[in-house]
Amino acid sequence: MLNIFSKIFGTTNDREVKRYAKRAEAINALEEQFKVMDDEALKNYFNELKTQVQANEKTLDDVLNESFAITREASRRTLNMRHYDVQLIGGMVLNDGRIAEMKTGEGKTLVATLPVILNAMVGRGVHVVTVNDYLASRDAKELEPLYNFLGFNVGAIVAELGDEQSRKEQYLADITYGTNNEFGFDYLRDNMKYDLQEKVQRDHYFVIVDEVDSILIDEARTPLIISGPANRKGVDYAKANSIALQLEKGELIEPKKPDEKPITTGDFTVDEKNKAVLMTEAGIEKAEQLFGVDNLYSLENAMLSHHLDQALKAHHVFEKDVDYVVRDNEVIIVDEFTGRLSEGRRYSDGLHQALEAKENVSIQEESQTLADITYQNYFRMYDKLAGMTGTAQTEATEFAEIYNLDVVSIPTNVPVQRIDRNDLIYKSEREKFDAVCAKIQEYHKKGQPVLVGTASIEKSEHLNKLLKNAKVPHTVLNAKQHEKEGKIIADAGQKGAVTIATNMAGRGVDIKLTQETLDLGGLAIIGTERHESRRIDNQLRGRSGRQGDVGESQFYLSLEDNLLRIFGSDKIKGIMERLGIEEGEHIESSMVTRAVENAQKKVESMHFESRKHLLEYDDVANKQRKVIYAFRNDLLNPEFDIASKIDENRLEYVANLLASCEIFDGMPSEDFDYDKIIVRLKEELNLVATKEDLQADDYVALEEKLISILKSMYDDKMSLAAPDQRSEIERILYLQILDNAWREHLYSMDTLKTGIGLRGYNQKDPLVEYKKESYNMFVELTSSIKNEIIKVLFTVQLRSKDDEQRDKEMLEKMISDMEHDQEQLQTNLSDNPKLEKKIARNEPCPCGSGKKYKQCCGKSGPKRGLVAGN
Repeated sequence: MLNIFSKIFGTTNDREVKRYAKRAEAINALEEQFKVMDDEALKNYFNELKTQVQANEKTLDDVLNESFAITREASRRTLNMRHYDVQLIGGMVLNDGRIAEMKTGEGKTLVATLPVILNAMVGRGVHVVTVNDYLASRDAKELEPLYNFLGFNVGAIVAELGDEQSRKEQYLADITYGTNNEFGFDYLRDNMKYDLQEKVQRDHYFVIVDEVDSILIDEARTPLIISGPANRKGVDYAKANSIALQLEKGELIEPKKPDEKPITTGDFTVDEKNKAVLMTEAGIEKAEQLFGVDNLYSLENAMLSHHLDQALKAHHVFEKDVDYVVRDNEVIIVDEFTGRLSEGRRYSDGLHQALEAKENVSIQEESQTLADITYQNYFRMYDKLAGMTGTAQTEATEFAEIYNLDVVSIPTNVPVQRIDRNDLIYKSEREKFDAVCAKIQEYHKKGQPVLVGTASIEKSEHLNKLLKNAKVPHTVLNAKQHEKEGKIIADAGQKGAVTIATNMAGRGVDIKLTQETLDLGGLAIIGTERHESRRIDNQLRGRSGRQGDVGESQFYLSLEDNLLRIFGSDKIKGIMERLGIEEGEHIESSMVTRAVENAQKKVESMHFESRKHLLEYDDVANKQRKVIYAFRNDLLNPEFDIASKIDENRLEYVANLLASCEIFDGMPSEDFDYDKIIVRLKEELNLVATKEDLQADDYVALEEKLISILKSMYDDKMSLAAPDQRSEIERILYLQILDNAWREHLYSMDTLKTGIGLRGYNQKDPLVEYKKESYNMFVELTSSIKNEIIKVLFTVQLRSKDDEQRDKEMLEKMISDMEHDQEQLQTNLSDNPKLEKKIARNEPCPCGSGKKYKQCCGKSGPKRGLVAGN
């Protein structure tokens, strides 16, 4: 029924595209008006629009048509590129804070210039996010002439941009390009600074995310984390690894009859779908014997069981050259979606240490989270978020639910001519790769360029060996060669070129074809495996057939591929057996292709739930993060009235103090336990008070007396510092206490999150429990910060200028005496050459003091530095 309605009235997407197309016609009508203007007149016209926008006389929507038309004309003059109508539509979609789905080769980089220039008029800075440093630098440099022509400057944030002043300058530019990692980590680092002037970012106004599915979906499963040494008792990862190697992997045998229970063999089983390891009863007993403990799951042994679990995962779930590589005595994560190395990233919860133990490389200390945020919550901070990609419709539900982003599919400028063939399925992986190798040889002989997509480094290196044996010249691009990816991908369209690429490495770089290669059939795409996500397969296919070019694509699969083996091979295997498929033969049918796509949908749904789960937990932390970071910004603001905040905290401290001494409002004064108050004041504030000092008729009077005493003594202490110094001391100490408490809170939250799932066994929703407990922890955190600042400020010792002068004079005298001793020693050594030999500790000191050497110049070693003078 829906299909019938769509055919008659058009889909929602079709109606949206028509609406935008109508406005594109209005933009086209302005083209001749701006074409006849000289450069100066065009710039002046644009500047007038900008002035009106900044004066709030016109909105961005009011000036959109003229801005887009001027941008198109300026692009034609500076870049020799004129925006197509579909690119105007894409620009309007982005400006509306939506996702523009545009096929590969449709010029998304140029599309972005339209909303970027329009929104840059406001003067708050526009960010464009790319998937790697190469693209950020390239796009900023190539588009700079256009932006400069209209009076905007451009910045680029890349990893090698080390010093913070340079970063700040790039963020101050009207338009800033950079990667998602750099933007996210700069935000976290900014919220660890102790001076507003040291912050590099200025605003989160408008952002366009290129390859939005890669960044907001694929990479969103891993949060951004800044960590430091945990400084907690280490774990013997090598022992956990050794025990994991002694345990035997078993399997889960499903029951043949409904009333029978499943049987597990071995010491543990591996759940490949959920990437989990499950211990059997026999395995638990064996592990307890090997660890030498009575109960592996008791509270005191919780870390042992956790690290054994991670060691088993390291050996049986995570594969070398698939999930990670080992380089320079280091385990480096491979991004499963892009095939690139994730330098600097580490798996959490001891998993990375387990992999290091497995690979026998240096085991680095486990780290503690100092600051973290998910990509979802970072990008949702922007006033306006937009994105563009060639593949977004398969994840449209997630974009709408998580980011409130609609996806609009924009038609291609020229119809697609690429031929997408049905999948070929073989029984074994060996047969599949033999067939792939034969097909590549066929294309190479013909001269038609071919791009081969593999799912892992391991598979790309296997194919590399096969092609070497077949003497087929080729280029391999995987995480180990990702520095050269731009050049390798750009050359993939040359005659006879054979390029093997891991999971869309080189994404964002055009593969340009010559007329000769187009006549040979264009770029041929071979997929050696279906990915868990349909988008990744579509991205691979989309490398061919850009801008109406001819091309073809086909996927080669086997029943041994992970996706089919785990999620759907039984049905397909049954079909192959019924058809009597022989060695080397394959089946090709649309029904099988649909079965594979259904398996992919299952996995996509599972990953969506995983990301949603991560976000639900981070949303709890995010509310707390916003409160802490907002207060931190207040403390950094020179205008913030910190004195009033400390007065407020003092009041709360006194209330807590009285409550802890069991003194409450309404109690008779004769029941007040003054001794308890006196002891607490001495212990916590080093303040000596007497009963006479505190004597009061009622609770309110006692509270006021305590506040008055604390304030008076604190003001006396702080009188040694000038008013501006006083507020600076208070600000710095407050920031230090806040940061330390927040770090400890993050550690506690991580610990809570690790174990909260067990509440499910008690018929409780773990997320609800997590929200409740984390809220209580946050209330405790804010209360402890307020109490701690009063204690620290009260006990901190300030030195007067007289004290400093005395210290300085003493230090100078000490250095002078020390230098005199050294001179005397040298003189004596010169007069007595024999003394140049090593002096025994009990011999007379050569300085002539009459003391033994060990009690004089040899005391605690030779006199060097300030410590020697003490």
